Amino acid sequence: MNKKTYRLTQEGVDELKAEHSSLVAQRPQIAERIKQARELGDLSENAEYQTAREEQDRLETRISELENVLRNYQIIRKPKADGQVRLGSKVVLKDGGKPLHYQIVGTMEADPSNGKVSDESPIGKALMGKKVGDKVEIRTPAGPDTYKVIEIA
Repeated sequence: MNKKTYRLTQEGVDELKAEHSSLVAQRPQIAERIKQARELGDLSENAEYQTAREEQDRLETRISELENVLRNYQIIRKPKADGQVRLGSKVVLKDGGKPLHYQIVGTMEADPSNGKVSDESPIGKALMGKKVGDKVEIRTPAGPDTYKVIEIA
């Protein structure tokens, strides 16, 4: 069986570890809710019990996912200072309006609303390998827009 390796920044690893710890800390409270709901009687018609069990299932599924990622990750190292956009690069784009800021990350850490785009996303693919001064076309729902790479860190 092939293990998937998740590419993460150190910040991303730290966030996942914190989330894991928080979720593990919730286990006793959910177990207590299930215990109390069981004491109410007939489990087949006990909405509190069903809700607590569903919450426990979601919690355990997420904990399992996080443990898998945290067993199989590779840190994204600081990109080479060769002037090209690579995994881990922070990029500033401009098209005449307000500059756009992106960081190229692995798929597990992608969060476009916070400027973190996956190297496998359309924006990430368009940026990979670009240099300062290069133009890049990014397709949006409103149509394609052309931006100029003004900074790579």
